[in-house]
Amino acid sequence: MKISGSSKFIAEIIGTMVLVLMGCGSAVIAGADGTTGVGLLGISFAFGLSVVAMAYAIGHISGCHINPAISIAMVIAGRMKASEAALYIAAQVIGALLGAGLLYLIASGKADYAGGLGQNGYGFFLLKNIISPAVL
Repeated sequence: MKISGSSKFIAEIIGTMVLVLMGCGSAVIAGADGTTGVGLLGISFAFGLSVVAMAYAIGHISGCHINPAISIAMVIAGRMKASEAALYIAAQVIGALLGAGLLYLIASGKADYAGGLGQNGYGFFLLKNIISPAVL
């Protein structure tokens, strides 16, 4: 039985949404600093178990890429057409935005919510302390 492109698209949206919601959600809600709540091990397990759950749930439909890096690697390896990868990546971006939006709705109801969604700030550090001075 051939699986339609729309089924793959929806599967990738759902898979990426679950990964962002559960993985980043564990960091935001249950231990944002890595030392309280579930800690770094719990956050790691949340990401890992999300991937395993989605591999079982949508793996037979879309391959469970749930990450643009995997889709790009499949194109480079010759196992996927670039046009199909573009659809996968669009679905993954949409899924990530849905997951982050849902996480924001859930977390903003928490009394001590500070406004972040699990980001670590390393990108800003790199820009501020390494890239900007190198350019200047």
